[in-house]
Formats: sequence, structure tokens, C-alpha cells
Amino acid sequence: MTDSKYFTTTKKGEIFELKTELNSDKKEKKREAVKKVIASMTVGKDVSALFPDVINCMQTDNVELKKLVYLYLMNYAKSQPDMAIMAVNTFVKDCEDPNPLIRALAVRTMGCIRVEKITEYLCEPLRKCMKDEDPYVRKTAAVCVAKLYDMNPQLVEEQGFVELLNDLLSDANPMVVANAVAALSEINEAKPLIEVNSQMVNKLLTALNECTEWGQVFILDALSGYTPRDEREAQNICERISPRLAHANAAVVLSTVKVLMKLIEMLPADSEFIASLTKKLAPPMVTLLSAEPEIQYVALRNINLIVQKRPDILKQEMKVFFVKYNDPIYVKMEKLDVMIRLAQQSNIAQVLSELKEYATEVDVDFVRKSVRAIGRCAIKVEQSAERCVATLLELIQTKVNYVVQEAVVVIKDIFRKYPNRYESIISTLCENLDTLDEPEARASMIWIIGEYAERIDNADELLESFVDGFHDENTQVQLQLLTSVVKLFLKRPTDTQQLVQRVLSLATQDSDNPDLRDRGYIYWRLLSADPAAAKQVVLAEKPLISEETDLLEPSLLDQLVCHIGSLASVYHKPPSSFVDNTKAPLRQLQPNAPLTTNGSSGDMDSAPGPGLFGVPAPSAGAVPSQDTLIADLLQLDMNPMGGAATAAAPAAPVAAHGGGLDDLLGLGGPSVPSYAAAPAAPMADPLAAWGSAPAAPAAPMGGGLNDLFGLGGGGASMGGVGGGAQGYQTPKALWLDAAKNKGLQLEGAVVRKNGAIFMEMAITNKAMQPLSDFAIQFNRNSFGLVPAQPLHIAAPVFPNQTTQVSLRLDTTGPVQKMEPLANVQIAMKNNVEVFYFATVVPMLVYFAEDGLMEKREFLELWKEIPEANEQQFTIMNNRGLTADDICAKLQANNVFTVARRSVDGQELLYHSIKYTNKIVVLSELKMEITGATTLTLSLKSRHVTALANLNEMYQQIFDN
Repeated sequence: MTDSKYFTTTKKGEIFELKTELNSDKKEKKREAVKKVIASMTVGKDVSALFPDVINCMQTDNVELKKLVYLYLMNYAKSQPDMAIMAVNTFVKDCEDPNPLIRALAVRTMGCIRVEKITEYLCEPLRKCMKDEDPYVRKTAAVCVAKLYDMNPQLVEEQGFVELLNDLLSDANPMVVANAVAALSEINEAKPLIEVNSQMVNKLLTALNECTEWGQVFILDALSGYTPRDEREAQNICERISPRLAHANAAVVLSTVKVLMKLIEMLPADSEFIASLTKKLAPPMVTLLSAEPEIQYVALRNINLIVQKRPDILKQEMKVFFVKYNDPIYVKMEKLDVMIRLAQQSNIAQVLSELKEYATEVDVDFVRKSVRAIGRCAIKVEQSAERCVATLLELIQTKVNYVVQEAVVVIKDIFRKYPNRYESIISTLCENLDTLDEPEARASMIWIIGEYAERIDNADELLESFVDGFHDENTQVQLQLLTSVVKLFLKRPTDTQQLVQRVLSLATQDSDNPDLRDRGYIYWRLLSADPAAAKQVVLAEKPLISEETDLLEPSLLDQLVCHIGSLASVYHKPPSSFVDNTKAPLRQLQPNAPLTTNGSSGDMDSAPGPGLFGVPAPSAGAVPSQDTLIADLLQLDMNPMGGAATAAAPAAPVAAHGGGLDDLLGLGGPSVPSYAAAPAAPMADPLAAWGSAPAAPAAPMGGGLNDLFGLGGGGASMGGVGGGAQGYQTPKALWLDAAKNKGLQLEGAVVRKNGAIFMEMAITNKAMQPLSDFAIQFNRNSFGLVPAQPLHIAAPVFPNQTTQVSLRLDTTGPVQKMEPLANVQIAMKNNVEVFYFATVVPMLVYFAEDGLMEKREFLELWKEIPEANEQQFTIMNNRGLTADDICAKLQANNVFTVARRSVDGQELLYHSIKYTNKIVVLSELKMEITGATTLTLSLKSRHVTALANLNEMYQQIFDN
């Protein structure tokens, strides 16, 4: 297949020629034709028309030809499910072939064909293969069970395949054991079915030494989830797996370290066994640092966790982490982090010597981090503080701009850690005042001047030089300047009164930054009302900063240590933040279109350009047609949903939120020119992207409608609507948890007020740094909900500060049906990272204020809508509401009463709802006049999809 001649067939009539060759009587010609078909499939050509001809080639004794046909079948079976059943008999026959390779190939292919119609035929051959005499067939069958579980979990449990997998753990062949462990681990992630016990552990440890390297990884990962019964068992497991530390494969080493790190916690801290085990752990991790840079990086990220948990393991290995001149920048940065974690009094001289040398390198980012590292060493190792300060002063003398600025920032931290010890260097810092042009460095220098104003003779002149350009400064600098000038005034009130008045005036009257104004007003009122209290507040003693600020939370660290060797340990995030916890079968994921900016049309043919948040977004033309082929080969179901939204191009899948949303920034999707893009025109049919599936018919409405509405019959009057009813207020929900999102906590709700939709948010910063540069973006959703304007937060959100934001939304964005219907997927970006979340917007948010219909219009529309589109629900009147109360509550939420009448002891209420996308819903509410607690709600609309969850919305309105 590597011959280029197979990949250069582009002539006309090629499909017809291949069809002829595939039906040839000559085996050689037939095999060559199948090779050409596979080659065309590989480069993205559509050769699905040849499906029946290729299937006919399955009946052969030639193993090579059979493999090629199976490969074709795996790719196109999903698009031709009815024809794929033709191959079932051949599969069953091949599963009993004398050749074990053929048997394994057949069961593997059946597992890869993700067609539900075939799964029922797979069970019996799979059961036989799991008990096959050949270990190669058994190990293949074990993996097939996991694939089958992904498609149909219930079938696997009912057919007893989990128990058969459990039996394979006792298999004599170690590879069968390893594959059984891998399959069980995959199944257990979705639903815990089997728990590792001591008997199973012995079987796994026996197979461990004879497995391939990846088999060992699977077994070690399974062992990491086992909790030994006692200290003796934990020690025994440690002894049996420790030889794996010498393995050549880095994954095996890291998996072994993970198990040992967990077991160490169960042993007495002062035991000799732990001391000897700790000595064994260091050499293999050091060895990993001599591998290629990519493995070094992964190893360093894991070592970073290990030294936070147990710094004594690598405390003697500092030199290994010294940076080499040819290390890639990402390795250099990680080594610096580990060096600081391992720094202590015994090795600080070596570390400072290295860091000083790094600060003269040419890579600016590396130099900056090196200078900061010197400051961190001063804070961490008190005995070295003086030497660190001297080193920083030497670096300041180099007059290199970015070095000086970083040095000023870290010296501020040193002053915080060691007050009244190193203030003699302030004069040297002041000499470099004019060279500071970065906000953080300027803010740090201003803090130093304000904090030590009584020791700096010309402090007022220095601060006044900053005040002259107050409005040109960054917000961070303005806030710090305001505080420092107030400090100066409190320390030297006689000669700085004009300066403080000028700054307070600039902050409160000439600034449009709410944070700056608020702080200015607070200072102004404090100084005016009670100068003594102002002194206590502004000049209060500050808590000393700690070197532990950059360490991970203990609970998060414990969690990450249990995932050493995985992506979680590289990202330093729990798996739940980027992996779907529900582990839903891939076939159930609903593919959604890539996210576009608010107002963009979402056209897949738009020109390529820079994506939102600086992520490049290629055009649709840049996506090769073989993407679907690759997805199929990986057993990913990426078929787009039917409907107008997917007519132009397949939508990219969006992972369920639990962690993270794939393609939410428009990766591989349309160009995102800017946040200010003009809104797209609304779709001609607001529900064209939703599809249409009629619901089961419901019982028709009782009573004569004409009479009821006063049309051609007895007159009916509108019931009075009680006043004072309040619309349903959606409580704020926690959208982003600070513990999982780098200190960003976001609480919010989507509400409707004054005829418009708003996203009310409370942004809380629980990180150690200010959060700024906020932006927001919505994925396509059922109602086209997008921001009506960019998210604008004027000032950074500082640590332990909460900012309230009200963002106006509209429904002019691209439409695509979501599940549930009101689900909206959102990306929020700040200066730290991009975060993803999803929320279900209350349906009443989309109820328009112009939804009241005339009686005749209501009646005509009710008759036009087929009965199949009517749905009935039971609603509980838990609060004993009267008909007037119900009408008032509904009216407050834009559900308008069209008519009401008493018929046969029942009160009948008719209402109309109009969504913002012009879809109309009609409702009938039946209630007993005697005040029964059960109400019957009938809903009807031309678009059945629009009725989704409306009954729940009614219930919430009544209960509120």
C-alpha cells in the first residue's frame, strides 16, 4: 500500500473501472482494485458507491485482501448500515476460521463497526472468542467488549460480558490479562461495575512482569485505584512493583511512581521502608530528564507535583535541574519552578549563582522568570535574603530595561516579607524611575514610595510626576497611585494637601472607572470624617507574604498525585475540568456547530482570519474532506444532525461541559472578525435548525371552542387579571467554581426585564493576581442568543473582590437546536485563561411582550394546528392559586390570557405565548372550580419542539 501508484488515480470514470475490476474473476486483479479503493478513501475521495462490490470481496482466503475489505467496511458501515448487515454472515463464519489471525480480525472489525443493527449479531461470536484457545484472539475480544459497551452498555451487562472479562484476569497469558484490565478500566469509568480486591491484585502483580510496556501501564493504573487492607499488604505491593522504576518506558516509570506515592501515604512516616523507597524514587525521575525535550517537559510537570508533596525525594538532586543552554524554553521554565521548590539553606548559594547567570540570557521571558525566581528564593529562604537583594541590585546596575522592571517588582515583595530591613536600597530604585514603563513595575515602585514616604525626602515630587499623567496610566497604576498619595498625606499632611486633593478629584470626578471612583470616594470620606480612622485603615499593618502562594491547594495536589503520568498531571488540573465525567457513549453526543462571535452568521464559507481571543480560525475550505474518514477510523460518531443548520457543512462536535468545551472558540470554524460584528439577519424559519418531529397525539380540548370564545355562540368575557404579580426571578447559579477555574468564580442568571434579556453576573476573584481583559462568547443555540454588546469590565477584578456585571443579550445569532432546548454553551476569557461553562436558560426569558392574541386569531390558529402537535401535562397547584391569581402570575411572565370560561364545573383558561423568534404557543389550562390541586395543561404549536420544558416553566411560575 506504500506504492505511490495507488494514490495517483485521478482520471475520469475511475469509479466505473474500479467496479469492473472488483467483480473480476482474477484474484490478483481484485486485490489490486481493493488497494486502489483504500488509497482513494485514504486521501479523502468518496468511494461509498463501491460498497456492495467491495463487500463481495470478503469471501476470500487471502488474509491481505480480507484486511483491506475490513478496513473499508469499518469506514463506510455507518453510512450504509442496511448494506453492512450483508457482511454479518461472513463475520460469524470468520470467527470460527482455523486461522487465529482471521478470528481476531473478524471480532476486532465487528467491534469497530459502530452500527447498532449489527451489535446483536456480535454477541455470540464475541462470547466464543473470549473463550478461544488462542491468546491473541482472547486479548482482541477483551478490547472488543469495551467498544461494545461504548455503543450499548445495557447489552454488555445483560449478556454477562463483564463477568467474562473478570474471568480473563486469571488468564495464563499476561497480554490477555492486560487487555482485560484495560477494558474493565474503560467500563468502570462510565459505571463502576467491578471493584479491585486483594485476590485480583495478586493476579495483576503476577502478570505485570511479563506484559508489554503498555500492558504494564494499564495494570499499574488499575493498582493505583486499590486501597490495601493493611500496612503489610501495602509494603508487599511496593516491593513487587518497584523494579518497574528501572523500565525504559517513561509511562511505565511514571505509573509506578503514581502507585508508590499513593502507597507511601499508608505507611508510617518514620519507617525505614519509606526511607529506602524514597531513595529508589529519585534515580528514575532523574533519568527521565535525559530523554527528548517533550518527555523532559512531562517529567518536569510531574516532578513539580512530587516535590510539592514530598520535597525530600529530590532534595539532593538540585544540579539535575540546572538549565542547559540548548534546552527549549518550555523545559527551562519548568526547571526554574522545580529549582525554587527545592531551594533550601544548604543549596541556596548554588541556586543563586545559577539564577544570576540565567538573568543575563537573551530570552526575555526566561530572564524575567529568573529574576522573579531570585525574589522567590529570598522569600522562601530567609538566610539568603540579603544575598538575594545584593544579587538583584547587581542586576539593576546592568540597566537592562526588563531586568530592572522585574527586579523592582520582586523587591516590593521582599519589602513585604522583611519590613524595615532593606530600605537602604530605595534610593537606588528611585534612580531608575524613568526607565519603568510596564504597569506592574510602575505600580510596585509607587507602592514602595507610598509605603516608605517618611524616609524618602522627595516622595511628594516623585508621586507628583506620576500624577501629571494620571489618565494615561494603567488602571493598576492609578489605583496604586491613589493609595500611595493618601499614605503620603497621612504621613506628611502639611505639605501634601494640594496633591491629595488633586488625586482625589482626578479619581472621583474625571475617571469613568467605577473601582477607582469608589476607592477615591472611600478615601475622601475617611479623610473628611475621621482622619484617625483613615490612618488605622490605610496605614494598617499588612500580613507578611509567604513563599507558599504559588503552591497548589492540598486537596487538589492529592488529587493530581493520584493522576501522575496522565494529562491531569501535565495541565495541573483535575480531570473533571477537561474530561466529561459522565463518560457518555460517543454515539450519544450531539454535534454542535463551531462558535461564532455575537452577531456573525456562522457561515462555514467565510474567509479565514484571526479567531476570537487570538485563536486562528481556518476557513471551511481548509478542512479536508477526509476528516470524517479519520473520525470513523477512530470510532468517533461525527455525523451532523439533520436540519438547515447543518446543510452547508458538518458541525464540529462540542464536548459536554464538565470540564471543558471543544471548539467553543471557533477552532476549525468560521472566521471571527471582531466583537463588533453586525448582527446577522434572523432566519426565515426560526425553527428551521431545530428539525420537526410530531409528538404523540394528545386528547383534544373539551367544550365548544366557538361558544367559548364568543364567536358565533354565547358570549364569554375575559377574566380580570389581578395586579401586583411578580415575574419569576431566576436565582443566580454557580457557573464557574474558583477551585476548578484558577480562582475565577462566576455566578449568574439570565433574566428578562423591561422587554430585554440580560445576563446578570457576579465575578469574584479568589486568585492571587488581578483578573482583567474579560471577553465572552456564545456557541450556537436554539434561540440564537448572543451578547448584544462586548463584555466590558473597566477595571481589573482584584483578589477577594467581586464585580457585578449586567450584559445585554439579544436573539439575532445563528440558530442550532441544543439538547436540552434552552441549553447555552459559553466561553469566558480573561488574562489567565479561557473557561467554559453551560447553562439552561429559563424558557420564559424568550417570551415576548407582544404575545397577546385576538380571540378569533387564537381560534383559527388552534384549528389549523394538527392534533398530533398537542401535548398534555399535569401541573400541581401547590399554593392553592385561584384563576385570577394564575392569570396574574402568567401575565407577569408574558403568558397572556386570551379567554376564560366555566364549563361543567371546570374553569378553562386560554393563553398565548410568543417567543422572541416569532414562534407562537397556545395553551389551555383546566382547573376545578372547587379548587383542586391538580391542573391539566394542554400545549399546542406548529413546531412541537417549541413545547419542550414549557410545562416545567408553568410549574415554576405557579410555585414562585
